[in-house]
Amino acid sequence: MRSLRLELFKILHQKRTYIGWLGLVAVPLIVVAAGALQKPQPQDPGEPPFVAHVSANGLLVMLSALIALASFLLPLIAAMGGASPISAEAEAGTLKTWLSRPVSRTGVLLTKWTMAVAYAAAGAALVALVSLVAGALAFGVHPLVTLSGTSLSAAHALGLIAVAYLIVIAGAVCSLSLALFISTLTDSSLTAAIIAVAVFTVLSVLNAFTVFDFMKPYTYSAYRLAFVNLFRYPIYWRPIGQALLTYALTSSAALAAAWLVFSRKDIVT
Repeated sequence: MRSLRLELFKILHQKRTYIGWLGLVAVPLIVVAAGALQKPQPQDPGEPPFVAHVSANGLLVMLSALIALASFLLPLIAAMGGASPISAEAEAGTLKTWLSRPVSRTGVLLTKWTMAVAYAAAGAALVALVSLVAGALAFGVHPLVTLSGTSLSAAHALGLIAVAYLIVIAGAVCSLSLALFISTLTDSSLTAAIIAVAVFTVLSVLNAFTVFDFMKPYTYSAYRLAFVNLFRYPIYWRPIGQALLTYALTSSAALAAAWLVFSRKDIVT
């Protein structure tokens, strides 16, 4: 617990923490401004209708912001959070101090991973809160029409949106865990974050081509919009389950690789 408190203290006293959160919070405000300025647009057959009709319901602001988070912003913030705890301390020379104390390297790694996940989750929660408040003030809160044409009460829709945010956070943890692993291989937090974001971006591009369909079930980026299936009737659980399984396997593999490197790395000497 003491280690967690120390990590929390560090996160709350770093400027980049608040810069990252402010960047995320700007998303729903931009969505509200854009929705207020434009008329509802025809639905693009290849996209969920949330963005095109955002001005019809404040709840759609939450979903439109979530699409932006899932597509790039939250993996970026998560990668930054995952890259920083190990390599940033190595850069500053404070990691040696950590490991000179009677603490296990496993405990250090898990503590830093846990607080990085908390950082990303807090950013997503801020987006959800600001989206709800701004959307409600601008467009009101109404029953939500699903992708199947059925209607959900506002309370039911809010519950599903909360689950959707949790699914997206789980996906972002893949980028975070990958960045943490890379940070054990380099003393540059910027390098670790860039590589993790580059992996997510490259996989997303490859997923767009049918020739690479064989790899989609195994790449976490392919499921970034899996949460949309919550808003069908009945809910299409299969892709959501596949997404969560892929997220769990990817994060576990990256975290295990980070542990293998970190537990054997010669840092103190």
